[in-house]
Amino acid sequence: MKIGDYDLYSIETSEFSLDGGAMFGIIPKPIWERKAPSDALNRIDMVTRSLLLCSDERKILIDTGNGTKWEEKYRHIYNINTSRYNIENSLTKYGFSADDITDIINTHLHFDHAGGNTKIDDGSIVPTFPNAKYWVTKEHWELANHPSQKDSGSFIEHDWKVLAENGMIETVNGNEPFIKGIDSYITQGHTAGLLHPMISDGTKTLFYGADIFPLAAHISIPWVMAYDVQPVVTMKEKEILLPKMQDEEWILFLEHDPNIQACTVHQDGKHFKMNESVLISE
Repeated sequence: MKIGDYDLYSIETSEFSLDGGAMFGIIPKPIWERKAPSDALNRIDMVTRSLLLCSDERKILIDTGNGTKWEEKYRHIYNINTSRYNIENSLTKYGFSADDITDIINTHLHFDHAGGNTKIDDGSIVPTFPNAKYWVTKEHWELANHPSQKDSGSFIEHDWKVLAENGMIETVNGNEPFIKGIDSYITQGHTAGLLHPMISDGTKTLFYGADIFPLAAHISIPWVMAYDVQPVVTMKEKEILLPKMQDEEWILFLEHDPNIQACTVHQDGKHFKMNESVLISE
C-alpha cells in the first residue's frame, strides 16, 4: 500500500498472549470469548505488529513490539514467541535491515510496544536500530520514567535507558507534525500522551490504533481494556474518533490482532463494527 510519499509494510514482530479478562475489562467472558478464545490460563492469542513507512528520504518504524530480551520466566507468563515473527526477519522479507531505519515512533513505552527498541549483544543492551532517532511524546516520556503503581508493571527501563544515554530520544509536545507527511493524534485514556501517527494524502488516511484499538473487537466503544488508566476517557476518545473513521473512510491499523492487519469501520445501530479487512502487505 502507498499513501502520499510512503510505501507501507506490515511488520509482525512476535506472537504473545495476555489475560482475556484484562484485555476486555467489564465485558463478560462468555461474550468476549466468542471473538477471542482463551487458553487454559485465560490468555488470548495476540501479535505485536509494527508499521514500516518508506520514502526516498526515510525508513520509519512505528513501535517495535516485545523484543527478544526476555527471561524464560516472563516468556512463559506472556507466551512470547519470536520464532515465527521477529523484527529482523520481517524487515528482511521486504529487503530492509535494522541499520536502514532512520526513525522509530514509539506510540508509548509499554513493554509490548517498545521492547524491540533495544537488544542484547555480547551481554550488553544496545540499540536495535543504531542509526535511528526514537520519538515519544514528552508527557509519556516523563510518565515512563516516573510511573504510578498502576503503570509500573508495563514499563521496563532497559527498553530505552541506553537510548537516552546515547542521545537518541526525541520528545514531541503534542499534536504537531514532527516528521514530514505524518500527523499526530494524542489520546490519554490508555496511558498519558499516547501518540497515534496518521498518514494521509488527502484521499486515503491511515490511523495507527495502538492500544485504544488493539484488536478488531475493541472497535465497539464499551470494549475497553482493564489496563487503561482512564477507561471512561478511552470510551469518550473512541466516541470522537469512530464517526470520523466512518465518514472519512479511514483505515484503522490494528497492532495486536492476530488475524487482521487493518480495517475500515461502520456504524450498525448503536454500535461501531469492522466494515472490511484491509491488507497492508503480504
